[in-house]
Amino acid sequence: MIVTEEKGALPPDLSRARTVIVTGAAGTLGRAVAKAFGGVGANLVLIDREESALRSAFDNAGENMLLCAARLDEPAAAIPVVEQAVERFGAIDVLCNVAGGFYAGDCVHEMRDETWDLLTNTNARTVLHMAQAVIPKMIAARYGKVINVAAMAAQAGMAHMGAYCASKSAVLRLTEAMSAELRGHGINVNSVMPSIIDTAQNRKDMPDADFATWVRPVDLACIILFLASDDARAIHGAGIPVRGAS
Repeated sequence: MIVTEEKGALPPDLSRARTVIVTGAAGTLGRAVAKAFGGVGANLVLIDREESALRSAFDNAGENMLLCAARLDEPAAAIPVVEQAVERFGAIDVLCNVAGGFYAGDCVHEMRDETWDLLTNTNARTVLHMAQAVIPKMIAARYGKVINVAAMAAQAGMAHMGAYCASKSAVLRLTEAMSAELRGHGINVNSVMPSIIDTAQNRKDMPDADFATWVRPVDLACIILFLASDDARAIHGAGIPVRGAS
């Protein structure tokens, strides 16, 4: 399927469809992002930690969908996944770093190393490892779009959220550094900063909140889709706040 620029989606290519990697693909936002790109005819490389979760989330996987279980916080784990994707689809055009985690409750002086390591690994190290595996391919092609999922909490430290704020701030700084390094190679690197995403888990954890003010996954996916389009070719190193429709 050829997707035209007039649709505001992916750039046209007469030889093949665009290929998009989505990490954290089995989660609520990952599924929404995968659906958005699937809707414009992209080849999908969907990565999550557990194969069973991927199979459950994408039980109708077709020829344009590659499901890959990988622990992206581990060094070099992303490399064989990316090689498999290139072998199957020919290139990597878009990388969506959706994988992430949240934890709050500890003061900084009471924080366990396990909490710091978990959030740093899940939110920031996954971005680093995917960049190490994907960016050389994009540089060789002189084309690429990278969209990282940060958070509004990345902008300032908050009580009992030190590790989370720090890890998401690292995602912003990595986005800015990558953008400065890669702009001359035809690669756009940007991030989105959602507030609270409307997921079943968040509703369970915060039952008294006003869900109407939260960010719908489908809305965030649309913004990620835009950043992956050539309509966003002039945007570099941005952290785009996403606060919800209400």
